[in-house]
Amino acid sequence: MTNTLSDAVLDFIEVGEGASVRKIAVRSRAGAGPGLFWLGGFKSDMQGTKAVALDNWASEHGRASVRFDYSGHGESGGDFADGTIGRWLEDSVAVFERFCDGPQVLIGSSMGGWMALLLAREIRKRQEGQLAQEGQLAKASLAGLVLIAPAPDFTEELMWKKFPREVKREIETSGMWLRPSEYGDGSPYPITRNLIEEGRNHLVLGSAIDLGCPVRILQGAQDPDVPWQHAFALTHRLPADDVVLTMIQDGDHRLSRPQDIARIVAAVAEIG
Repeated sequence: MTNTLSDAVLDFIEVGEGASVRKIAVRSRAGAGPGLFWLGGFKSDMQGTKAVALDNWASEHGRASVRFDYSGHGESGGDFADGTIGRWLEDSVAVFERFCDGPQVLIGSSMGGWMALLLAREIRKRQEGQLAQEGQLAKASLAGLVLIAPAPDFTEELMWKKFPREVKREIETSGMWLRPSEYGDGSPYPITRNLIEEGRNHLVLGSAIDLGCPVRILQGAQDPDVPWQHAFALTHRLPADDVVLTMIQDGDHRLSRPQDIARIVAAVAEIG
């Protein structure tokens, strides 16, 4: 009998200190490795089509699975407007550290692709002893990365550099711009000066990205939010060995159609 989504355990952990403490919602399921670790997109949550489909696949195949909501997203606490790349990376590291053991496939969608690269880099640093730290993170390892319409450096390359002068001026003077949205309930959402400026501390496309594990990238050629050229720029920063970019000619940014989900699952299964 196929397991159901209710088998995934909902938990909350506290991340941060002082005024920045927030509760992070996590859904995890025990199982065999390599485990699946889901990293969602900007303004997305762990109840999205791709995240749920992957969790169901993990359930059907007896695989461990972890997904969570960044602070200010979904079921987690915190204000979205307080979010930065560094803050969400801190959430990601904390969840990984607490819930993962053994080899893991990091699966990152859109902004989650950037998060996956940053988290993978952090894991490697700790494993190599560059950051001496005890705990679960040292026991978990990277089996590989599956990146879906990955958006590394998006705050700089896809936002700031493309914003009209008047939008930049509003962000600089008022500290925030409300960006219209075609996703979710359609409500505009804040792009803060802090998001843009703090994001510059985490840019990865300016140099080589050596992760020491297989990488699979799926990119829609019709993606209006993350152009396919962005995925190409990323592949040029990754080692040539065991990096595969799949271009889906009629694919959009979501890549949530049944055929897209099948491709994502196949990429995860190949690494596993």
